[in-house]
Amino acid sequence: MFKTTAFAAAFALAAGAALAEPQEYAFDSSHSQIVFEYNHLGFSTTTGMFSGITGKIAFDADQPANSSVEATFPLASLMTGDEGRDKHFLTADFFGSDAAAPEVTFVSTSIEVTGDNTALITGDLTLNGVTKETVLDTVLNQQGDHPMENKPWLGFDVTTTLLRSDFNLGAFAPAVSDEVEVSISVEAMAEG
Repeated sequence: MFKTTAFAAAFALAAGAALAEPQEYAFDSSHSQIVFEYNHLGFSTTTGMFSGITGKIAFDADQPANSSVEATFPLASLMTGDEGRDKHFLTADFFGSDAAAPEVTFVSTSIEVTGDNTALITGDLTLNGVTKETVLDTVLNQQGDHPMENKPWLGFDVTTTLLRSDFNLGAFAPAVSDEVEVSISVEAMAEG
């Protein structure tokens, strides 16, 4: 997945003894969330959150470029802090009350290292039934043994900017901003 020596060394440590094959990590859903924000009519910045992230990260310490990320989360986990707004987002104006695509998925296609603990992860984001190439600006916060779980653990912070209109979710744009800033924080635990 990553090409630089520092990143490769970090992932080799995370993979432990399984240096010949990718080490599988599963998302820790209880410590992973997606926060989004957008401009509302120029008056405020409104935020919301999704949770329930599942999926896996596969680290290949010998050939980092062969690593991958797959993630899924349910639209039903939406929370904006206002019940009326949550319900509105699930109407035909946005996701639809009987959402034909009730989950959002991301599958990586390539990774470019940009620093000792940073990378750009490119992949296919499927949202509202539309798939678009998306780049995630990613920071490896920490890797090592979890002090309570006693197994290898990873933590990442991720940012990206999406256009609602790219995913047929552009209602009320540009008054309500088409651009949505997304911040993701995830933890993942070694499997097996």
